[in-house]
Amino acid sequence: MSQVLISARDLAESLLGRNPPSILDCRARLGDGDAGRRLWEAGHVPGSLHLDLDRDLAAEPGESGRHPLPSREAFTGTLQRLGISPHVPVVVLDDMGGQLAAARAWWMLAVWAGHPDVRVLDGGLRAWQEEGGELVLGQEVRPEPSRWQPSFDDRAIMSADEVFSGRELKLDARSEERFRGEVEPIDPVAGHIPGAVCRPSSANLTETGRFKTPEVLDGELPRDEAVVAYCGSGVTACHNVLAYTIAGRPLPRLYPGSWSEWIRDPSRPVAHGGLR
Repeated sequence: MSQVLISARDLAESLLGRNPPSILDCRARLGDGDAGRRLWEAGHVPGSLHLDLDRDLAAEPGESGRHPLPSREAFTGTLQRLGISPHVPVVVLDDMGGQLAAARAWWMLAVWAGHPDVRVLDGGLRAWQEEGGELVLGQEVRPEPSRWQPSFDDRAIMSADEVFSGRELKLDARSEERFRGEVEPIDPVAGHIPGAVCRPSSANLTETGRFKTPEVLDGELPRDEAVVAYCGSGVTACHNVLAYTIAGRPLPRLYPGSWSEWIRDPSRPVAHGGLR
């Protein structure tokens, strides 16, 4: 899983090759479930298909958090509808350096579902346009459905009880202010899981919105025998999992429910302040 990023230039070249990738546009805005579709309709990479954060990459919010994983059956249906198969490479993108839904899509496809060739467009839509890539309008072309039946790997996931009782390093991808409990714009309780370390997903990127080099990430990412990644709802946490992969480190496991699930049980402890 060493090749997890693709440049805009390489993506453009691959579209002219014999086995062009399936491109999934994962743009989204938290709090606006229709924004991703509107953004896609306003202009998208030629041939790309819209992949929706709330409808395709998550189940309905509830006791398992704001963006719980969909069932295996539901996600399999999404992949088949989009024509995704292990024989065709996949490129996922958003317009936030992968911090929002692109990293989540990468994790669900590559780590959870086991697709052998999924890459994130480094720099996202901005990089595509800076390289001279065009954006097109028009109706989505319906691909030929696939019959892929993924072999899901639930070992990549941790439950709230496992996080509570486990010794893994808990890595929080939210901002430092949210981690400390100084602000909480989304969830009803502020703070973080006790013992956690703050690693904002934005710290994985340069000022241009591209990932830092493997060497820089390897020097910055916290080290421990085992790591579990979480955030507000299990979305930006995937960005930290991706960063560990780029750095050549063992993959952290993901706590999909994250903070939005953790705080639903008042018996679970909550910490404030600090960055650890």
